[in-house]
Amino acid sequence: MSSSIAALKIVRFDSLDTETQELLKEAVQARERAYAPYSKFKVGACLLCEDGSKFKGCNVENSASGAICAERTAYVKAVSEGNLKFKAIAVTAYQEKYITTPCGACRQFMSEFGNVIVYMTKPDLKEVFVSTLDELMPYQFQHNSDFTF
Repeated sequence: MSSSIAALKIVRFDSLDTETQELLKEAVQARERAYAPYSKFKVGACLLCEDGSKFKGCNVENSASGAICAERTAYVKAVSEGNLKFKAIAVTAYQEKYITTPCGACRQFMSEFGNVIVYMTKPDLKEVFVSTLDELMPYQFQHNSDFTF
């Protein structure tokens, strides 16, 4: 049996274009606004729309029921403002040894709106991991899918 794992491309922050650097910096800023009194795990995201507009999001926890992730917050803000076409999303959280990738629920949620470039980094912005949503979540469920068994 063979399996495939999506390859993450690792690049230095200073090798990225200005637009991408700004997107990542805004994700770090969004992380500072996270409300995570239970897990203490703060995540920030910044979504770049095809028209150039950007929407920041942070995770928000609640004792009543789970949390809303930063990525979904950014998407909901964008969609509620009429944006439905997206180019890239930057995600950051602070972990000593690991990068934070979008969770499965966020990956499925984002897939509703098509493939995007996904930039993932720690707040120090030294290394940036680059992938696409399709690489992070192949075969996502789509309501209009032609896939049959």
